[in-house]
Amino acid sequence: MLKVGCQTYTWEMLGDGWKGKVDDMLDAVAGAGYEGIEITNSMIREYAGRPREFAAALKHRGLKLSAFAYASSAGLTKPEARANELQGADEAIRFVVEFPGVVLALGGASTPERTDVDRKIGLAADFYNEVGERGKRAGVPVAFHPHSHHGSIFESRAEYQRIMELTDPAVVGWNPDTGHIVRGGQDLVDTIRTFGSRINHVHLKDADSSNHWQRLGKGVCDIPTTLKVLEDELNYHGWVVGEEESEEAHRDQNAAIRNNREYLRSLGY
Repeated sequence: MLKVGCQTYTWEMLGDGWKGKVDDMLDAVAGAGYEGIEITNSMIREYAGRPREFAAALKHRGLKLSAFAYASSAGLTKPEARANELQGADEAIRFVVEFPGVVLALGGASTPERTDVDRKIGLAADFYNEVGERGKRAGVPVAFHPHSHHGSIFESRAEYQRIMELTDPAVVGWNPDTGHIVRGGQDLVDTIRTFGSRINHVHLKDADSSNHWQRLGKGVCDIPTTLKVLEDELNYHGWVVGEEESEEAHRDQNAAIRNNREYLRSLGY
């Protein structure tokens, strides 16, 4: 049976407009009925460097850590930023190692200008492979998460194919995101099937035909079929994590994640 978690980008996307604390997010996620929470290196905030205290906070609310997401503002495509990016990844590994089996999800690569894209995909692949090796030594599974925001270099099928070819499946898994796949112009279910052997973590998001984010079930992403393919064809029984970036979520984060949880319950999860 799939395990259902909630991603904290629902709050992170507000930037300085959100004044809460990590415990506020934990309370909201637990109250909405999720089994786990995926938190990012930006949102770990007062629990940064304190994994055991964070584990206690999760346990107090009946939650598990579904994944820890690490992203770099430099986009993984600038050689001059590589040392700092690896240092950040090492800090993330030291945190995640306290949660056996939890995936470290690495953010998608991006660039201000979509020039020399193949070389930049190679730089991102080098980063993923290096962190994957470091994660393997520490016992932390690693995945990469392509996105479709401005400047992304993982959107098209050719770009997905290239990063898959350049990364080592022995140390680097794939964290597909339903909404980003569709916004990148790909067929969702076909993409999941094509690269399904690499999946070790999943994000569920929805978007409409104009590429605007919608809450789950209100867009064009075929979430029901995706979940069926994951379970029945790919024998995937890990975490599926709802992530909400719609205008509704901007207005009311707690209501947005409750709506997503209710939708997934309606599908039997």
